Amino acid sequence: MTSTVRHAVESAIQKIGQGLVGVACSGGADSMALADAAIEVAGAPHVVVLTIDHGLQPETAQVAASVAAWARARGAAAVVERVAVEARASLEAAAREARYAALSRLADQLGCVAVLVGHTARDQAETVLMRILRGTGPAGLAGIPAARDRYVRPLLALEYADVQRYVADRGLPSWNDPMNDDPEFLRTRVRNDLLPRLREENPQLDAALTRLAASTAEWLEVIDALAAPLSRAPIAIAQLRTHPPAIRKRAVSRLLESMGVDHDATHLAAIDELVLAPTRGEVSLDVPGARVVRSYDSLAVVTTSPAPAPLRAPDGPYELRTWQPGDRMRPPRLKGRSRKLSDLFADAKVPRSLRATARVVVRTTDAVIVWAEHLGIAFEEPETVVPEPIQMGGSF
Repeated sequence: MTSTVRHAVESAIQKIGQGLVGVACSGGADSMALADAAIEVAGAPHVVVLTIDHGLQPETAQVAASVAAWARARGAAAVVERVAVEARASLEAAAREARYAALSRLADQLGCVAVLVGHTARDQAETVLMRILRGTGPAGLAGIPAARDRYVRPLLALEYADVQRYVADRGLPSWNDPMNDDPEFLRTRVRNDLLPRLREENPQLDAALTRLAASTAEWLEVIDALAAPLSRAPIAIAQLRTHPPAIRKRAVSRLLESMGVDHDATHLAAIDELVLAPTRGEVSLDVPGARVVRSYDSLAVVTTSPAPAPLRAPDGPYELRTWQPGDRMRPPRLKGRSRKLSDLFADAKVPRSLRATARVVVRTTDAVIVWAEHLGIAFEEPETVVPEPIQMGGSF
């Protein structure tokens, strides 16, 4: 099986081309096999072994140092980075986010053309089954991508047993993270309890789940080509409605993914109802860590309330402040007649999330509003000094 692992890595590196290749290596059997094969195929001077120490186990610092020493002894470069893992409900997800953030940062600093990651078919089968248990939509069945952005997974089609044999044949050191045996984590329960029982019904279950992921990835490639042009924020409702449900939901899912917002099939179904509902001003619904807002004929995602830029008063007898209930203004279209700003914002379809922090310029000599953010200059005010354009944050 040594040749199987080497062949998979060689094929991946040939596709990557020339340049420094990073290898994410925790010290486990899969990542050690990957690092060893990469050094053999690409040559030690073209490989840097990247070890991210989460610090979640007492021995992780020693393991990381040992991995780096092993890589340097082979002639490859090695970098160890310690990261802090955010304390939250899913420790596994927090650790993964911290790990990939560190890997991306190191890859940028070192100029890596790609980062190899050691996921195998076992990881793929577990991921697909976990997503089924959590109620994924069709896109979730694609599981772990073989390649995305800078990350490449050469071993994804190989059984974990192939990797174990490679490690044994090459006499490679490896470390088993105790977290892999902790039943607190869903992946551990799936690996040690659920999958063994399901294999009694279908001994080829792992291969079946891996094939499901591969065929779904092919489907997803076609759907994404149609959904990608629709997924730029804010999404135009009218344009979205012209497409079938699968494309509508995938366009929204891509927008949520791009903003790091977790979601599942139930969220997408609820958002799709929002898309198809009649226009009635501004409505919204919550998803984990964000809010999806339909403002008239557009759809956007707000992860945090945009902070207003610091107020800066213009020169002259003017005051720059946030608008207040009861404020009135004379817009050019009303030719001298005034109207409440709240009504003018609604007429202009300004999202509520932006109305709350909108600024106005008030002439201090008579308290007349001569300019309002999102609306512009008031009627017949040629002498008005308008503040420099203000860059607003958020998705709108």
